Amino acid sequence: MTPGLFDEILARGGARESVDDTAWLAALLDVEAALARATADAGGLDPDTAEAIATACRPEGFDVAALAVDAASAGNPVVPLVAALHEAVRASAGDGPAAAVHRGATSQDVLDTASALVTRRALAVVADDLTAAADAAAGLARDHRDRAAAGRTLLQQAAPVTVGLRAAGWASGLDGAATALRSRRPAVQLGGAVGTLAAFAGRGRAVRAALARRLDLDEPPLPWHTERGRVAELAGVLGRAGAAIGSVATDLVLLAQTEVGEVREDVPGRGGSSTLPHKRNPVAAISARAAAIAVPGLVASLLTAASGHEYERAAGSWHAEWRPTSELLRTVGSGAAWLADALGHLALDPARVAASLDVTGGLLLAENVTTTLRGRVDDPKGLVTAAASASLDEDRPFADVLAEALAGTDVTRAEIDAALDPAAHVGEAVDLVDAFLAARATPEEYP
Repeated sequence: MTPGLFDEILARGGARESVDDTAWLAALLDVEAALARATADAGGLDPDTAEAIATACRPEGFDVAALAVDAASAGNPVVPLVAALHEAVRASAGDGPAAAVHRGATSQDVLDTASALVTRRALAVVADDLTAAADAAAGLARDHRDRAAAGRTLLQQAAPVTVGLRAAGWASGLDGAATALRSRRPAVQLGGAVGTLAAFAGRGRAVRAALARRLDLDEPPLPWHTERGRVAELAGVLGRAGAAIGSVATDLVLLAQTEVGEVREDVPGRGGSSTLPHKRNPVAAISARAAAIAVPGLVASLLTAASGHEYERAAGSWHAEWRPTSELLRTVGSGAAWLADALGHLALDPARVAASLDVTGGLLLAENVTTTLRGRVDDPKGLVTAAASASLDEDRPFADVLAEALAGTDVTRAEIDAALDPAAHVGEAVDLVDAFLAARATPEEYP
């Protein structure tokens, strides 16, 4: 399939192929084949008939474009697919097997179960890309575990951290999102027209169990035609993944700003501008962030649809789920793939990291000075606050202002300089990174 104009930017990665029309067609046919075999397992169909139906469920025998056109008349693509499958079976095996196609099921049974298959396949791809991104972030945490950096809160410098701790935080969020995707178990859908399994002549539950077993899906105790908690859960775990991607991508974009320049994406030939020869835009991080920005709207669409299902089968709310399900999987997958690219090619500029630590002239350690002076001078917080204000107002080094304010006390300039050394005052950051990496190396102990 030829990619669309924006696909390589906004639909990157393997998730795109996992949710395209070909993938949906294959999943729908997988369900029809499994339904026939499951009915035979439960004693409701001759095994040879079931195999004749399953043999006809080959995607290459169906025209997606024709099915799409015909779907408009029925309101869903399962109706024309079943008609085409019926004709294929009749042509190859006769009227008897053809009459058994889709027996007992309703369109929503097939489409919801196909959605479970498509979702499972796509989630596996997305989770792998998230893990690749997390692995790259963990590598940065290991390589820079004790490199002091300016910590920022509310976009202002606050206190020292380490590059390693920041990267470990990235990895932790991405790991959590990947684990949530992998732990989700999609469920089979089978209830018949109104959820009573009436058309299965008393074998409905046995057929449902066999269908779940054949497709390796969970078997719920009841049909979930209008109980869309599973759809809401899918939206939730994908929303969590989008949030993790967006948070990291935003950090990378900010750290790559010209005025900051602590990181860059080291990919020759990428990141140029149509007009500005000097630009090196962080394309991968930008594209990952673009995906993350689109995720909440798609999550909201699914949650809105899930809340509006009426009685036994919904009029519109079910239909409203189809496109945002694929779009959400594709979009989160794109963000995960781009973020793995960004982190995998991330280059740190140690000189710029160090320069950022000095940009406030020592004010980054103001809190630490207050702690150092506690018990040695009256009102240490007030003294440090006044010195910080003077340093800013007079554009003078914080250490010099402090030395003047502390003249006549037993606090030496050497103590002041030591209190303002970022590398010596990163708290337990190094130990936190080491503990995180050790836990990550033992997955059975890693939450």
